[in-house]
Amino acid sequence: MLKKLMTTSLAASLVMSGSAIASGAEVDPDMPKYEAVSGISGNLSSQGSDTLNNLMTLWAEEFQDFYPNVNIQIQGAGTSTAPPALAEGTANFGPMSRTMRDSEEADFEDAHGYAPTLVPVAIDVLAVYVNRDNPIEGLSIPQVDAIFSDTRRCGYDSDINRWGQLGLDGAWENRDFTLYSRNAVSGTYGYFRQHALCDGDFRDEINEQPGSASVVQGVTESRNGIGYSGIGYLTSGVKAIKIGREDGELYEPNAANAASGDYPLARFLYLAINKHPNEELPPLDREFLKMVLSAEGQDVTVRDGFIPLPEQVAAQWRERLGL
Repeated sequence: MLKKLMTTSLAASLVMSGSAIASGAEVDPDMPKYEAVSGISGNLSSQGSDTLNNLMTLWAEEFQDFYPNVNIQIQGAGTSTAPPALAEGTANFGPMSRTMRDSEEADFEDAHGYAPTLVPVAIDVLAVYVNRDNPIEGLSIPQVDAIFSDTRRCGYDSDINRWGQLGLDGAWENRDFTLYSRNAVSGTYGYFRQHALCDGDFRDEINEQPGSASVVQGVTESRNGIGYSGIGYLTSGVKAIKIGREDGELYEPNAANAASGDYPLARFLYLAINKHPNEELPPLDREFLKMVLSAEGQDVTVRDGFIPLPEQVAAQWRERLGL
């Protein structure tokens, strides 16, 4: 299956290459620069993750600086829209904030006779956001689970329904939560459900939002708000709190803690593509991916608030894809 073909896990990749990003989100100095080639023109299309929507737009603009005769159409309704678009051949790229489900992979294989390819293109730290006026400093994963879920599969001994149960006093003691979440079409929704709720179920009262920015906006507008979204969506109206696997061991959502493996909600972001195992990629697709996996492409990643790939990871994928 596709997951078995992903030879480098996020944690292993970052531990091996931690020095490249340990000081912060900086492009690996060993990352090669992109060099334009002749004869590149035509149309590209992308359909998938909302988390990657702005990053795809910025990559498209960077690519069009190299190739003005290329037109790129981008849709970002959610990760779950990427696999069918690839299977049906209506998109060149399927941005995804999670790996494919077995059923999605099977649908692609039924259509094409071989597995899809998921290329890591950036690293995201999934943050838990509270309103900027909220004094809380951090939460453990079991506490996050007990806030967002009734099932409490991560092991907390009771539901958490008020901020006072987390140690806040005064005016905060009896305040309820206003919960903000992505909707079910989102890969971020699925990732958070798996890793922060231990595959449990969200509470019925969550406010599902169509995009990552709208989650952050909801928390900005509600003093009681708490939600989750990629670190690239951080604004002055919210704060991204510390998260840990257990009480007393909480970590800032940053590149260094992603690299060390201490921060528990770090993940690869992917571009899913249709690559026949015995054929080269079309020139236009090839050059776009080559640009993304270059110093210029990863600099765009940093500018959009995400963490760039270590060169060790990017080099493996350039070789695998014949870039």
